[in-house]
Amino acid sequence: MTGVGGGVFRVMLRMEIKPGLEDEFVRVWRSIGDAITSHPASLGQWLSRSAEEPGVFYVVSDWVDEERFREFETSGRHVDHRTKLHPFRVAASMVTMRVVAHMANTGGARSHREWEAVR
Repeated sequence: MTGVGGGVFRVMLRMEIKPGLEDEFVRVWRSIGDAITSHPASLGQWLSRSAEEPGVFYVVSDWVDEERFREFETSGRHVDHRTKLHPFRVAASMVTMRVVAHMANTGGARSHREWEAVR
């Protein structure tokens, strides 16, 4: 893990997308994503669609530290990126956090039944 304070700096956005524009939002998000992922402090970004809330998407991005994320956040490239996605949004919120632990998959089971048998 990297970053000040011992962990990756994570940003999570919750975005409510205007009805009927969900597929176009995903297309545009993919086409302009390099504005985030090409930044040297970016560790990657994910887009997830809620399985429970219609039209809600979550964007999660990981950064080496908060200072470099904040530097990116005020950059012209980020403002341009946000401007291209803003027309799709009804509402949005952002939370930030520090990853304090990560547990990778350690099992070798290929199925649920095999996994249960290992107990």
